[in-house]
Amino acid sequence: MTTTGYCPCGICCSWKRDWRGRPVSKLTGRPKEVGKTASGTKARPGTIAADSRYYPFGTILYVPGYGYGRVEDTGGDIKGRGRLDLFFPSHEEAKRWGRKSQRVVVFPAGTPLIPKDAPAPM
Repeated sequence: MTTTGYCPCGICCSWKRDWRGRPVSKLTGRPKEVGKTASGTKARPGTIAADSRYYPFGTILYVPGYGYGRVEDTGGDIKGRGRLDLFFPSHEEAKRWGRKSQRVVVFPAGTPLIPKDAPAPM
């Protein structure tokens, strides 16, 4: 899969501030709640954006170098089976991750989130 990093900034999440200083969508101009995912949760490390037609909310993934995460978000450029966005708390960390092609382990939706100190699956 191709993985990229994203953070809650306006560059990564396509929002800007209106004349009152409130965050709004660059596409629609409607108010945007920064840091809130499409599933309604707060984005945090371990939050993954994917095409929910293939990976429904709650799907657990293991990404080498990132760890375990859960699909809780979608993204405008996230289409198809082979594309994921991984949440990072800062823009610098997201840029540092960059774009990587790598094997990802997919667990079914409803699988309990595995602790970060658990060994990687074989």
